[in-house]
Amino acid sequence: MLNYFACTVVLCCLVSPAGAAGIQLIDSGPGLAGAIWYPCEGESKDVALGRLAPPVDIALAGAKDCAVVGAKLPLVIFSHGRGGWFGGHNDTAEALAKAGFVVAAVNHPGDNGSDSSQRDSLSVLASRPADMVRLLDFMLSSWKDRAAIDPAKVGFFGFSAGAYTGLVLAGANPDFRRIAPLCTESNKSRGCEQFRNNDIPSNLPHEPRIRSAVFADTAVNFAFTKEGLAEVKIPLLIWRSELGGGGVDPKNSLLTANNLPGKPDIRTVPANHFAFLPPCPPQLATAVPRICTDVPTGFDRAAFHRDFNASVVTFFRNHLASDGAAR
Repeated sequence: MLNYFACTVVLCCLVSPAGAAGIQLIDSGPGLAGAIWYPCEGESKDVALGRLAPPVDIALAGAKDCAVVGAKLPLVIFSHGRGGWFGGHNDTAEALAKAGFVVAAVNHPGDNGSDSSQRDSLSVLASRPADMVRLLDFMLSSWKDRAAIDPAKVGFFGFSAGAYTGLVLAGANPDFRRIAPLCTESNKSRGCEQFRNNDIPSNLPHEPRIRSAVFADTAVNFAFTKEGLAEVKIPLLIWRSELGGGGVDPKNSLLTANNLPGKPDIRTVPANHFAFLPPCPPQLATAVPRICTDVPTGFDRAAFHRDFNASVVTFFRNHLASDGAAR
């Protein structure tokens, strides 16, 4: 009983719910363009994004630039999917901030909704993990409120190509030679031309400061073998879609999850790939219906996200917010 009481006190101190999610914008060039969510006591309002806005102008909800509440807060860095943007999982970021976490997300240069210049290049498979290392360095060394973060309690959240990014950071070693069956003679894509020219990424960065991670519908599964996943040893929560889509084969995503060591917590939503994006505001549903249309028809994305976000908060509470967290 004593140990349980002590753990409860620690959790309450570290992750006591806040009244609103504070939000600060990051605008330090293309490599650091995004937002930070955190616990605060301000009033939540729409935050205009100005030149950081995606092509469909969407505001983020939060108490802009309010004071950070709490000390020794866990940090979770977010990686968006192919062609996404830093605010693409704002509801999950807000849920974590209200639960006492700091969350940081940036656009991946060359692979976001405003800049697709590297989206079809193999180079982005190496630059994405490097982007996250740069973000983590910024949060721990340069962010003006960095003293509120506990640098020993860092987590990762990634969706689709963002989940691939997290696997690499967690220790996975992808084998890009496995792209060969996809690169037939008729496939003239930029990535396949690079593959034929042996312009293949190597020496991808791992990040030992990340202590636990949540992956949603991991992409680029073809590159991961069981041997290549053997060094992933942090606690994982893996969500996958039953129907796939968006470049994700549900059979391959399950195989990758099952090949991970340590028996990660694997959960499945009976829907398609884009169920992991928040319910779309009307302007986004009109502009990009593909990512806003649920399969099967009638799937309740809003209800799912209440459960999904709760699972993410609970997972990181268990693995980051207690003193027992360890790599």
